[in-house]
Amino acid sequence: MALSPPEVISRPVVRAIEALADGRPLLIFDAEDREGEVDLVYLSESITPARVRELRREAGGVICAAIPEELARRVGLPFFTELLAEAQPRFPITGRLIERPRYDARSAFGLTVNHRGTFTGIPDRDRAQTIGAIGRWVARSTRTDDRAVAEEFAAEFSAPGHVPLLYAAEGLSRTRRGHTELSMALARMGGLSESTTVCEMLGEDDGPLPRGLARPYAERHDGVFIEGREIADAWGRWSE
Repeated sequence: MALSPPEVISRPVVRAIEALADGRPLLIFDAEDREGEVDLVYLSESITPARVRELRREAGGVICAAIPEELARRVGLPFFTELLAEAQPRFPITGRLIERPRYDARSAFGLTVNHRGTFTGIPDRDRAQTIGAIGRWVARSTRTDDRAVAEEFAAEFSAPGHVPLLYAAEGLSRTRRGHTELSMALARMGGLSESTTVCEMLGEDDGPLPRGLARPYAERHDGVFIEGREIADAWGRWSE
């Protein structure tokens, strides 16, 4: 890992990066004044069927793969809201469906995809194949020109599928402090591949997992719990 000096990245952030690199559970709480949720996070390229099963059973939210917005723009991948807006002249109802999230300025959702080698795309092994391939595609993208990156994506994935893509805002947590940007900031500070898989952790009371239960969960599973503000502070210093 290409970590910065301790005065730039605090020990809790280093521990979070190490968990991400090692494939151990990483739990990120965004903020009380945002979603107020904890996400369970892994690097996309390290996803296995067992980890998809863990995300599905232990977290319970939507299992999404994040990529940098800059990469999405390089290859021409639209946000889902852009698709709805483009469809409005022919299907007027789609424009009426677009709404700003209550917790943020915009949604990070893009396309939903399956790997072309899957069958239905939904079993744990299928989603693991799709997510792992996304992670490897992102890792290759830094060494490939835009046209080749786009051709590889179209050859490897189909849409619609069962893995939603999220596009991490340019500038990451300087611009937007969602789990997408916070997890991607950790990956970038650690010199890791820049695709993370995130899933909201749900509680037993019909709401999100209470923050107070997240740290004990992480400790029981040899993982790390971290607050979004700690990541954002480190990212602000690291990216100056």
